[in-house]
Amino acid sequence: MLHLGSVRTALFSWLYARRHQGRFVLRIEDTDRERSTPENVEAILDGMSWLGLDADEGPFYQSERFERYLSVADDWLESGKAYRCTCTRERLDELRESQMREGVKTRYDGRCRDLLNQPGDLPFVIRFRNPDDGAVTVEDSVRGTVTFENNELDDLIIIRSDGSPTYNFCVVIDDFDMDISHVIRGDDHLNNTPRQMNMLDALKAEAPCYAHLPMILGSDGAKLSKRHGAVDIRDYRAQGYLPGAMLNYLVRLGWSHGDQEVFSNEEMIEYFDIADVNQSASAFNPEKLAWINQQHIISTPTETLGAMLQPFLAEAGYDQSNGPAASAVADVFRERATTLVEMAQSARYCYADFDEIDAKAAKKNLRPVVLAPLLSVRDAFDALEDWSPDAIASTIETVAESHEINMGKLGQPIRVAVTGGSVSPPIDQTVWLVGKARVLQRLAVAIQYVESRIASA
Repeated sequence: MLHLGSVRTALFSWLYARRHQGRFVLRIEDTDRERSTPENVEAILDGMSWLGLDADEGPFYQSERFERYLSVADDWLESGKAYRCTCTRERLDELRESQMREGVKTRYDGRCRDLLNQPGDLPFVIRFRNPDDGAVTVEDSVRGTVTFENNELDDLIIIRSDGSPTYNFCVVIDDFDMDISHVIRGDDHLNNTPRQMNMLDALKAEAPCYAHLPMILGSDGAKLSKRHGAVDIRDYRAQGYLPGAMLNYLVRLGWSHGDQEVFSNEEMIEYFDIADVNQSASAFNPEKLAWINQQHIISTPTETLGAMLQPFLAEAGYDQSNGPAASAVADVFRERATTLVEMAQSARYCYADFDEIDAKAAKKNLRPVVLAPLLSVRDAFDALEDWSPDAIASTIETVAESHEINMGKLGQPIRVAVTGGSVSPPIDQTVWLVGKARVLQRLAVAIQYVESRIASA
């Protein structure tokens, strides 16, 4: 599935291509038949679409290019750049165990390199014949100059025994065929790079520029896993994070532009350069992600934010035909929510009646002394024709003045009555969102509560 590390890699590639008017290529590397299920491929495409990481070319599927890969493998067999290896799994396991006991690097020993006339009925893989001597130097845009000795690299399997090509072989052919100029990927691929460069050399092709990104770690310094947060990027969508906020947060994991924390997509494209990426690993911080998401919620245009919120209101089970527009809720609650899920939950009283008022809030705020002001405000609201925040605020202020109390002394009891609790956006906006009919109904319940307290005193 498309996890945070993969998304950041895709983002850096996309930004680099956009900044330099290049072309961003989406390639589905699905040669691993067990892991490359239609569901997992859909997860990648869906996640990329949600994030807005649009590709200029692709998606290309390696599973549709097997004929091309096998053709190159045959050519290499013919020219001696590759060879058949009939070593069994048992022999390779024994070789590995022996090398580990001796404290030497585990690698294939080249036993089948020069064997001729092997029995034709034996299962075999095809290995690339890596150069015996010399070195491969990677001029990495993040890591700097990294050199590998060829005698430390073994002969990589390029075709499995079932006839399927391997990842390291396929990407070399794809990079060559697709004129890939820059490859940005995780630094767990760095050790693959010299082998791939040697295979590109066998194709008489120029290697692309490489940039290997440091890992993203959990807040505890361990490798990022499910216990640190969601694995599938779509889980963040389900939790109410905005796509722009996810990209903003991920771009800051290993890259910076001065002290700026909040970026639009346009700013990221303008400022991003792969040369500015740090070599050290970054730590995933869910609190920072939530803060970034809130900043994007605050700055997103009202209609856009409302359209994003609408599915979450539906998911919560609210009847949106009997309540405020999603855009109105988004505009009022934007300063108070870190996710769209939280925003939808906070707005419950705008769409659904509550069974009872919070006992603690009622005891503190719905006291006998507020009965007369509540009766006055109910009557004033009932007569109010202009149901707008300004008119509502003016009405509350007028009632408060007539009873010689300040706005807070009246506003909080109204809030408790209308929302069932003691926390909400500004009282004029809250009352406006809840709607006249519901407000009058809930004020009647609160008045009845106060009257019963007086009667039982």
